[in-house]
Amino acid sequence: MAIITISREMGTGAYFIAQELAKKLKYTLVDGPRLASCAKQYGLDVEMMQMVDEKPPSYNTVEDRERAAFLNSIELMLLDFAKKGNVILYGRGAQDLLEGCGNLLRLRFVADFEERVERFAEREWIDPDLAQELIRRSDHQRGGFIHFYFDRDWNDPLGYDLIFNTSRLSQAAIVDIVVAAVKDPQLKEAEQWAEAIIKNAILVKRIETALLRSEELEYRPFQIEVDDGVVILSGYIGSEQERLAALRVAASVEGVGRIEENLHVVNYKAYKDKC
Repeated sequence: MAIITISREMGTGAYFIAQELAKKLKYTLVDGPRLASCAKQYGLDVEMMQMVDEKPPSYNTVEDRERAAFLNSIELMLLDFAKKGNVILYGRGAQDLLEGCGNLLRLRFVADFEERVERFAEREWIDPDLAQELIRRSDHQRGGFIHFYFDRDWNDPLGYDLIFNTSRLSQAAIVDIVVAAVKDPQLKEAEQWAEAIIKNAILVKRIETALLRSEELEYRPFQIEVDDGVVILSGYIGSEQERLAALRVAASVEGVGRIEENLHVVNYKAYKDKC
């Protein structure tokens, strides 16, 4: 069956709908607690996970790159769950991670701002003014994460298959609509190609993580393409020594069969010193 991804504004009630969908469809809901329970298997502790989860990464220092590598680990968890199928991936840019998979059903939940504030304040037993501030901050952070990391406008309706205004529709109606949509024959037909796409995405993330964590390299925005174990590594590198190190690191990742490289050595430090 289709893989469901959920994008949500805080206070829309999307989480309760996701829980009900998981029960009705007998899907696994992959949310924060589910990811936290698997964190140790991916070399993450819960504190670090909370620090990087759905936050735009930075690559300036070694510590920044380590945080970006931890974010990659969260994405690997999402991809591994997606590979198993019958899942609801809650937030975290899952639909962008799985770009190209035709069996995705991409949901978006919105609601009137004042209603979101009221719901959130009641749920958390907090002052409405504080709830308003937290919701604004959450919207800004999540939208910024999607824009920075995936170069996509969080609010663009073309990024979703179904958008629900929970100020207008009941939870029961939304659940019924989604359950019907999941059974679309086009989504079923696309499943046969999805497994290979997910497998390639997992290998790309493993290579990215290994390159981020390598002490032999300064961060570079590598371009990585994978097709059935064949890796194409492109980009710019600071020295021949780093180029060889990048190839060695990539080749060491499990699942890499052969590497085709298009790395260009650019002595940017020398250029910077002349400026």
